Amino acid sequence: MTRSAELLRVAHARPGITRAEAARLIGVGTGAATELVARLAQASLLAEAPAAPSGSRGRPTSVLVAHPSGPLVLAVAMRHEDWRIDAVELGGTTLASASGEHASTAWPEVAAAVFAAADQMRSRYAGRVRAMGVSLPGPVSPELRLDAANVGWVDADLTRLWPDAPLLVAGNDASLAAAAESTRGAAVGAEVALHLRIEGGLGGAVVDHGRLLIGASGAGGEFGHMPFGDPAIVCPCGASGCWGTAVDGTALARLLGDLEPPDPVTYARRVIGTARGGSVVGVLATALGRGIAGLVNGLDPDLVTLGGVAVDLLAAAPEELNAAYRAGLMGFRRPTPPPVVAAALGDEGPIAGAAEEAWSALLTRLG
Repeated sequence: MTRSAELLRVAHARPGITRAEAARLIGVGTGAATELVARLAQASLLAEAPAAPSGSRGRPTSVLVAHPSGPLVLAVAMRHEDWRIDAVELGGTTLASASGEHASTAWPEVAAAVFAAADQMRSRYAGRVRAMGVSLPGPVSPELRLDAANVGWVDADLTRLWPDAPLLVAGNDASLAAAAESTRGAAVGAEVALHLRIEGGLGGAVVDHGRLLIGASGAGGEFGHMPFGDPAIVCPCGASGCWGTAVDGTALARLLGDLEPPDPVTYARRVIGTARGGSVVGVLATALGRGIAGLVNGLDPDLVTLGGVAVDLLAAAPEELNAAYRAGLMGFRRPTPPPVVAAALGDEGPIAGAAEEAWSALLTRLG
């Protein structure tokens, strides 16, 4: 990686960093850093702006910021009933956003709607959009094919979202949320972080010393399909007894005697915390805590972050979740168990991760 690319990476990871601090981090002198910033500014890749007033005397400080005409990436989050697309500049700031719904819509129709929204973004920021990152509710292959059985998108071709894209990257929503938490959220500084996210099922990922583990075929982190659930329940993935079927909105509906909801996330959030949820929510929280213990025993993380409906379960039934978690841990782990906390980025995790994935790929081509 060139020094210019290193400087851009630092400016992206630490918005508002001073030139002197950036120079120290990439191992160059202040004179060399000045030349690098000037070169990147001339190429419309980086700029400097006055720092916020500190109240102290001395020479005003400037900080590194995204160039006002600089490159952008499109970050897309596709969920079970809706989608969203953001235009994101260096440093992670969102400049514009668009969204839409797609309940029970086939993949070609959804892809066409997202393509149209992306095309409008590209027209609005003519020549600036250089990459697209996409978050999806299922495993993504290296060939950019999606299998999201819960939504009915099987072997979906992700290139439909931008057929002639100069750079298109995609990943599972839970995996991308995990990466974002480790970059800008609650897992910053953790050596090994485990992230679990409940949407229409359960997914997750492990970030090991800053590196997202995605498996040999890109399908790593499908923890919701581990056999921690009821063996009598058949999952849409084709397996029986999947953990996800014991902790998501479909499990809640089954326990309450309701029909399977078209959108398990909206349903679960409507019921959790209400009188109707009652002790049933505790059943889900217990199932979640027990499974977390199994993963902690096997993966040895130092932190567990929760996203999606898992945050609602933690808030509504913390005693049940934590009791099951501690009971399932190996004895030597119980005195100091890895903390289980809500993700700092909340529902923004997947789209933030999509933006980070796109920027990470793009930065290797800039500078």
